[in-house]
Amino acid sequence: MLRVRKAMEDDVPDLVRLRTLLFETLGGDFFNPSSTDGDWQDALAAVLKEQLTADGVRILVVDGDKALASCGIGTIEQRLPGPHLLNGRIGHVIGVVTDPAHRRRGHSRAIMQGLLDWFRERDVARVDLYASPDGEPLYRALGFVDHPDPALYWRP
Repeated sequence: MLRVRKAMEDDVPDLVRLRTLLFETLGGDFFNPSSTDGDWQDALAAVLKEQLTADGVRILVVDGDKALASCGIGTIEQRLPGPHLLNGRIGHVIGVVTDPAHRRRGHSRAIMQGLLDWFRERDVARVDLYASPDGEPLYRALGFVDHPDPALYWRP
């Protein structure tokens, strides 16, 4: 049985390692621009330390032999209620990633189950995520479907 636990401050360096691995795996100039240096990793470490105890953030991990095997982050955003979102609470799953040495053992599924339970406990009306091609079958098996809104972004 896999043990999923909340991340602690001692896990931050490994969380940064796993997030770096995620962006390297996704590739492309959007996820891993060649013009960046390691400053984003320092900023990530600072924000992770700050968010470990935040009410609207849940960071779950699975331990490996010597380092974290997997992690996943959930956040809750309060938006305005509407007919399609009665309480306005939206969950976001951010960066579920498993170290290649630990893949195909159910770590991502266990983390997702933990995050989905957390979202239910907090009465979240909808959970959104962006799926990599490798992760999409898992998310669909957990009940995720295509989002009706187009995904667009803007950078100032």
